[in-house]
Formats: sequence, C-alpha cells, structure tokens
Amino acid sequence: MNIDFPLILTLLTLGTGLVWLVDILFLRRGRLAKVAAGGESPATDEEETDEPYLIELCRSFFPILLIVLILRSFLVEPFQIPSGSMLPTLQVGDFILVNKFAYGVRLPVLRTKILSVGEPKRGDIMVFKYPVDGKTNFIKRVIGVPGDHIRYHNETLYINGKAVPKEYIADLPPYRLFEEHLGKVNHKMYHIPGASDPRADGEWVVPPHEYFMMGDNRDNSDDSRFWGFVPEHLIVGKAFAIWMHMKGWELPSFSRDRLLN
Repeated sequence: MNIDFPLILTLLTLGTGLVWLVDILFLRRGRLAKVAAGGESPATDEEETDEPYLIELCRSFFPILLIVLILRSFLVEPFQIPSGSMLPTLQVGDFILVNKFAYGVRLPVLRTKILSVGEPKRGDIMVFKYPVDGKTNFIKRVIGVPGDHIRYHNETLYINGKAVPKEYIADLPPYRLFEEHLGKVNHKMYHIPGASDPRADGEWVVPPHEYFMMGDNRDNSDDSRFWGFVPEHLIVGKAFAIWMHMKGWELPSFSRDRLLN
C-alpha cells in the first residue's frame, strides 16, 4: 500500500494546530473563569487546571509537527533507495538526502511552486513522482532538459546530435563499468553486455517544462525511454548526499557517506 506521508503529516499539523487555536480563542477562557469562580488562583496560565487530554496532546505535538513539515517540505527530505536502477552510483538500501529548495519552493501535497530558485541541469540526480501514477517516488539522472534532442541507439547516448563521451573502466560481471561525461558531471554507469532492450532505442525532443530521465544502470532501468518525460510539477528535489546505508535488517552503515554529483 502506497501511504501518502506528506498528506498525513499536513493533516496532522493542521488538525493539532486548529484544536490548539480553538482552545486559545474560546475554550481556555471558560476554564480560567471556572477556576476563578472556585476561588483558585493558578500561578500562570500554563498551570491552569482541568485541561482536556486532547488539547494538551495537540498543544505538545503541534510545534514538533510544524517543524518537521517545514523541514521536509521546503528544505531537506530523506529517502531510501528501493531498486538498483541507479547502480553503481546508488545502491539498494542507501539513505539519501534530497534538497527540496534546489528547484524552487513548493506547497506540500499540492506541489504548486510558489518561489522559483533554480532549474534541473543535465547530470543532476533528481527525485520525482512517477508520471504514470503521480504518487510513487522515483530517482534517476537528468539527461535531457527542455529543448534537447535525445537519441539512444546501441547503448550510445546522443544529446543534440553529439555522442556523450564515456570511458571503459572494468568488467564487473555481469556489468561493464564506464565513466560517462555528461556536461560538467562525470559519473560511473553500468551496461550489461547482451542485455540491451531494443525498446530502449529511440529519439525524443524534450518539451518545455519537462525532463528526460535515465538510470545509471542503463540496461536495468525503467525510465523516460519507456514512459516518457517528467513534467516540472512532479519534481520533488535534487539528491545531494548519501548519509547512511541499511539493507533489510542489517545494522546501519556509514561507510558510503558522501556527496553526490
């Protein structure tokens, strides 16, 4: 089941905040009046008696929920890598940090951009919502930006008519390791000899406000070659660091901590 955590967090924050606000504006006076009528005099407003448990709970949790909502909606959000489509750059079980501010400030849940900060660039590792369902988080590398002509043929990537340079490094069965030079970004990538899917070959022109995405594990990646472009409104943010690795029930490891290209 795909749980919409941002929606749940937003509703909890709004709910606890609303209960607290209603208490401050309307309910609290009545409790204080009852205390005064009974001849009691609490030292401070915070020491008032008979505060309902629900209100106490909301008053305690609202500031925490609000801070978490602001941090993960506008600044940084953690994600865990679920598949091997970005090998060798990202491994299954890597925990990454995603900069939510890099491509603009967006409203939580609605994902409406309210402040433009920057645009995705070729070579960025980007988290986005899967265009097919608009809900599942995907992570791939930005290959094409608006206006680019992309061609992929016989395991060779062409951008605007030029083959993207790549250098052979080693055979790591079943993979063949290369370093690809994508503009200013140099990154490792995999090919699997004899496993190229002919359906991956094609040509595309990237429309305005959309992006062409591919995994670094080129022969084992469900990406724009198969389902098309990523619209700007589905962008979540830019992945910038691995901070922990934990696969299954293993103990967490920090040996892979590093910044990403």
